[in-house]
Amino acid sequence: MNYNYQTPRYLVVIEQIKTKIKEGELEPGERLPSETDFSKALRVSRNTLREALRILEEENIIIRKHGVGTFVNKKPIFSGGIEELFSITDMIKREEKEPGTELLFTGFVDPHVDDVTELQMNPNEKVMLVKRVRTANQEPLVYCIDKIPAELLENGFSLQGESIFDSLHHSAGITISYAKADIKTIGYHKEISHILKCEPDIPLLVLKQVHFDTNDKPILYSLNFFRSDQVSFNVFRKRIL
Repeated sequence: MNYNYQTPRYLVVIEQIKTKIKEGELEPGERLPSETDFSKALRVSRNTLREALRILEEENIIIRKHGVGTFVNKKPIFSGGIEELFSITDMIKREEKEPGTELLFTGFVDPHVDDVTELQMNPNEKVMLVKRVRTANQEPLVYCIDKIPAELLENGFSLQGESIFDSLHHSAGITISYAKADIKTIGYHKEISHILKCEPDIPLLVLKQVHFDTNDKPILYSLNFFRSDQVSFNVFRKRIL
C-alpha cells in the first residue's frame, strides 16, 4: 500500500500488523504485546493502536479474550470463494478430512416471515425444515438450517447422503442453478455455539443463501453457521474497464 501524509495513521498500523503476521513475526495464536509496549514498538499513540486493533478484530484477524489478552487469530483450515456455489462436503474433502452429518431435525413446519419473503411463498403453506451439523473428522464445523416449500415436495423428501442438492434432485427432480448469498459475523450464540463447541470468544460466520432452479424459481433457503476459527471466505474481484 502506498501512503502519503493524508493517510490515517491507524491504516498504516493495520498494514504493519498484517505484514508481521504474513511474514511470521507474529504467529497464529500468539498473544500480542500490551497496548503500552505495542504502541511504543510501532511508534504510535495508544488511541491509534486501539483503532487499528478494533478494525483488525472486525476483520477476524485478531481476537480479544477478556481478562486474558489479544491474540492473532489462528488461520482457518477451510476456505472458499464466496462467489463459488460450493458443497460443504467438497470443502471438507479438499482438506483431506472425512465429512459427516448429524441430523437434528427434519419435518414440515409453519414458515417464518423470512421464509415467506425469500422463497416467495404463501404464508399458509408449510416448509420442509432440515437442521444438521456438518462435521469434519467427527468434529462439528457447520450448523445448517435448510428450508424448502412443501409444495415442491409432493412426493415426500428423503435426505440422500451428505448433499441436500442431491436430495432435491432425487426427491423432486429439482436442479439448483445458482444462489444469492449474504454473509455476516455474529458473536456467541447460546444454542449454536454450544452445538459447534465454540468458546464464547469465537464468532460465527453466517452464510445466508437463497438457491434458484434453472427457471429462476427460489427453491431452497439456507442459513449456515460456520466456526470462524475454522472457516474463512474470500471474494475474487475484477476491475471492469
